[in-house]
Amino acid sequence: MASNSARARSLYRSLLRELPQRPLSAPSLVQQRIRNTIATQPQNTAQLEMDQAEQYVHYAKAQRMYTTLLEKYNPGMEMNEEERELDTG
Repeated sequence: MASNSARARSLYRSLLRELPQRPLSAPSLVQQRIRNTIATQPQNTAQLEMDQAEQYVHYAKAQRMYTTLLEKYNPGMEMNEEERELDTG
């Protein structure tokens, strides 16, 4: 049981790290939902839901890395046509 609660806390913190930063005094609805879900899990579904949460954490990290690399290697991606012409001309 202690192992499951430690894993749940770890997953909760990992999920919060991947969400946009907000003050602790005003958590978002997503943060509240995650906290309530983790806090009220029945024991029989806890393992499955923790495995799914771990997959969400991996997905969010991969998306963050993808966005970082896309911005790094495609700096003109968000420029409009005029800005691109001025930049390359």
